[in-house]
Amino acid sequence: MSYYQHHIFFCTNKREDGSQCCENFNAKAMRDYAKQRTKALGLVRSGNVRVNTAGCLNRCTHGPVAVVYPDAVWYSYLDKEDVDEIIESHLMNDTIVERLKID
Repeated sequence: MSYYQHHIFFCTNKREDGSQCCENFNAKAMRDYAKQRTKALGLVRSGNVRVNTAGCLNRCTHGPVAVVYPDAVWYSYLDKEDVDEIIESHLMNDTIVERLKID
């Protein structure tokens, strides 16, 4: 059993050669937003959710990406509204956001 009910990792990798990477889409800012939002919603205090940085997750063509464990659900997102939907649907209500899910 996982320590957290949901553990979400945001790829924040920056490729120095300028090739496609998650940080080209402000991934660190979106990770920071997710951390702030989950704290504000009380999800962190309860021990249900953990938001972390990941190095390259090697899914650059789908970027930016995040993955939720233990469910192993991969998402691509573009803005705060997408991150909010992942938090509210998946992390709070165990409902996968199909429109953002990548295989």
